Amino acid sequence: MNNSIAGTGERTLVLASGRAHPELAEAVAKELGINLLPVSAYDFANSETYVRFGDSVRGTDIFLLQSHTAPVNQWLMEQLLMVDAAKRASARTVTVVTPFLAYARQDKKSRGREPISARLVADMLKTAGADRIMSVDLHTAQIQGFFDGPVDHLWAMPVLTDYVRGRVALDNVAVVSPDAGRIRVAEMWAAKLGGAPLAFVHKTRDVTRPNAAVANRVVGDVEGRECVLVDDLIDTGGTIAEAVKVILDAGAKSVVVAATHGVLSDPAALRLSECGVSEVVVTDTLPISAEKRFEQLTVLSIAPLVARAIREVFDDGSVTSLFDGNS
Repeated sequence: MNNSIAGTGERTLVLASGRAHPELAEAVAKELGINLLPVSAYDFANSETYVRFGDSVRGTDIFLLQSHTAPVNQWLMEQLLMVDAAKRASARTVTVVTPFLAYARQDKKSRGREPISARLVADMLKTAGADRIMSVDLHTAQIQGFFDGPVDHLWAMPVLTDYVRGRVALDNVAVVSPDAGRIRVAEMWAAKLGGAPLAFVHKTRDVTRPNAAVANRVVGDVEGRECVLVDDLIDTGGTIAEAVKVILDAGAKSVVVAATHGVLSDPAALRLSECGVSEVVVTDTLPISAEKRFEQLTVLSIAPLVARAIREVFDDGSVTSLFDGNS
């Protein structure tokens, strides 16, 4: 296979990856029918990072794939250096492909004297030389406005709903939002599952404590139904595990959890495996190591969706068309 795809007007598509999630990058490259651009990346003794592209990128449309998994700051910095290297090597355009964007949960000030970290990350990417950003299921859509340039907001919903439709009885399903703030997403899920009824979990959160929320009760009728609990990410699993228990206590027949990003920080695997959930479905926007996996976990590939979006951008097509006009 070649390392690039020739486009109209002598344009060339190149895909390069950092070290955070090489398996996803290889899968995306395979979907595109190309090889990844060779990249030399390593850390100095004092933990500083070095990157260099192995081939010329002059005049190319380069897509730099890096998902911000732990350690987040290291992989974010590595991607910033890749952007800078591509710009200085005279790439025609630089697109940051970050399936999971760092600091996206810090998109507003909850208290005084806090940063808006998501805005800072967007500013850093722009300053480094990024022309556009491509990401999957941002924590909130408003983050698109933080970057001064095009933002392609991809949705994993088609991947997740296609799978979940075959795992539940559509005539006896209910879609549950983990909180009132994600009702809009739950409504879209309900439409995809044939007009299923909606419910949400009422919860309270202590803004002074990270990863701390309490699920109180279910608002809506879930008794006797197969419930699909939908969210954008699962981190330590505490909120989702408590929500599953509350839904089951409300008389639900079963609960399937569907989320885009499987962060799965410890002790998520233990919590989710013991909470009574039937299945937890996530995509591979983030690498999921063996110690994070558990019996009820299913991981779906996001690579075909990312590859299609990259081709739409390169061919001056429509990314929005991939999601029924929503993005």
